Amino acid sequence: MHPDVIGEHAGSLLEGQLRSAFVWEIELDGRGEVATASVHRARIRSRARLDYVGVQEAVDAGTADENLLLLKEIGGKRIALESERGGASLPLPEQEVTLSADGGFELGFRPPVRAEEWNAQLSLLTGMVAAQMMLDARVGILRTMPPPDEGSVARFRRQARSLGVDWPTALPYGDFIRGLDLTDPRQLALLHEAASLFRGAAYTSFDGQPPEQPGHAAVAAPYAHVTAPLRRLVDRYGLVLCAAIGAGEDVPGWVREALPRLPETMQEGDRRARAVERESTDAVEAAVMASRIGDEFPADVVDVDGKRGVLTVQLSDPAIVAAARGDVKVGRQVRVRVETADISTGKIGFALV
Repeated sequence: MHPDVIGEHAGSLLEGQLRSAFVWEIELDGRGEVATASVHRARIRSRARLDYVGVQEAVDAGTADENLLLLKEIGGKRIALESERGGASLPLPEQEVTLSADGGFELGFRPPVRAEEWNAQLSLLTGMVAAQMMLDARVGILRTMPPPDEGSVARFRRQARSLGVDWPTALPYGDFIRGLDLTDPRQLALLHEAASLFRGAAYTSFDGQPPEQPGHAAVAAPYAHVTAPLRRLVDRYGLVLCAAIGAGEDVPGWVREALPRLPETMQEGDRRARAVERESTDAVEAAVMASRIGDEFPADVVDVDGKRGVLTVQLSDPAIVAAARGDVKVGRQVRVRVETADISTGKIGFALV
């Protein structure tokens, strides 16, 4: 993604190497609430290369070191606070493409582990602190999302009821989604339907008067992107802006000048990134299925377009989400047959058996 001088040197996290970075220092109280926060430039040294699954295994086995146990403790407290705020997340399993031993491709779903959510809470915490700094200084760029309207929530409740999934009246939708079981086809289908509650995300810049709607409904608080400057352009501006605010300095002119253009730039970049990712995955899915024409697979129906008579089905092995012809209710377990697979277009045709 980057030239070697960045990807293999200045921007890499190879163990034992000194790297320039922005460091956030955030003190929390016993409940996990922010007591103090600051950001400054520093040099850091990466001590170990970790992955979510390995961290989770270490915590579960009781072999995790103090830092990982602290990650678990803080993550748990921040999840509880998120629930109190009315926040929500959409923990859909991530589709992964890997190389097989014979040089081909394999598709699989990687369900999120708890360690991933603990780490995500640290990123959310930092973004919330950054957003508040920007609002206090009356200059910045926020990641915003309006709350779902009452009609959308009511429709989602009806979908839960039709699928036979119990949703206590007093339970907020964020807690309800968080508790869904991804191994249950009805609840998996409901998780896909929950995407209708997470619409309207945008980048909102301001210089002077803060926006009328500064919040991010899923976070249930104002939020800014500042934790991934190597893969997300807007974070580079947010970090420099917050560092200047924290130091009591003027925000650099090049940052202020870019703020009005950033929302459109990020929107277009996000659109292109989603399109490339989807097209790449579609091509791999079609390649995997090209030799399986006529084969049948078990699948879960996760969405139904009644007007067009099209189902959205999720296969578990191989891990594919695709359209199918047929007439059946959402949340049902079915069998589908592969009818077509075109690598050039990435299109796969399934039919209900």
